[in-house]
Amino acid sequence: MKAVAYTLERQPDVRGACAQLTRETYTKPIAGGQSLGAMLNLRLAQPEALVDLDAIASLRGCVEHPQGLTLGAMTAHAAIEDGVVPDVTQGFLPKVARGIAYRAVRNRGTVGGSLCHADPAADWISAMAAVGAVYTVQSATGTRRIDAGDFMVSAFETQLASDELLTAIDVPRLSPDARWAYFKFCRKTGEFALAIVAVVIDPARGVTRWVVGALDGAPRVFDDPRLATTFADPLARATWLADPALDLDTTRRALLDDLIAQAVREIHP
Repeated sequence: MKAVAYTLERQPDVRGACAQLTRETYTKPIAGGQSLGAMLNLRLAQPEALVDLDAIASLRGCVEHPQGLTLGAMTAHAAIEDGVVPDVTQGFLPKVARGIAYRAVRNRGTVGGSLCHADPAADWISAMAAVGAVYTVQSATGTRRIDAGDFMVSAFETQLASDELLTAIDVPRLSPDARWAYFKFCRKTGEFALAIVAVVIDPARGVTRWVVGALDGAPRVFDDPRLATTFADPLARATWLADPALDLDTTRRALLDDLIAQAVREIHP
């Protein structure tokens, strides 16, 4: 199939792009286009206009500071994989970036685009929640901040208003003693995950966070030090995963059980 006819406009800055999004026509921003492009061709998305963010310099690059890293939303996955972006996470973000799709996708796909697309099976939605990132969102009238764990509302839906853009991601610096694990299950390399488990333990910052992702909606974030004991016990882990509140089918429950067991071994060598 081919996309429906649409206009494509470039804006030189975020304010102009946000103003473009306030028009009455159905308008969507496009970053790397690795997800939206396919949806356009399949006509799952049929905007009348696209706002190309590629020329907005302020959305690129990064700034390292004592607290961590401020990452431009248009940063490509490959920049993190290749070390162009400073690693303040003791290897966590590069590990996630290396496992995203294929190199061609990582060259063009952007962190912000993936977050805003909000596919439950994508990596950054779960990974950024695990590391405790905070997002800066801008509209034509101002900015606001959103915790990564609260950003995604449901599948393909975020807290972004129709006239807002995600402009930056603040990633906290993990201490030297921090431990982490990130595991996902895919049918084959490069596909979206059927289950994701991420954990970050940083005693110096008082952080013990588990994230269960690739669910039917937003990832589940658990800030509970006691889960480490639960997850180390196969029977207790199985009981926890059987909780009706998690709403897991048999296959996903089995996959998550295996991934959590791997994560436990990773953080307690």
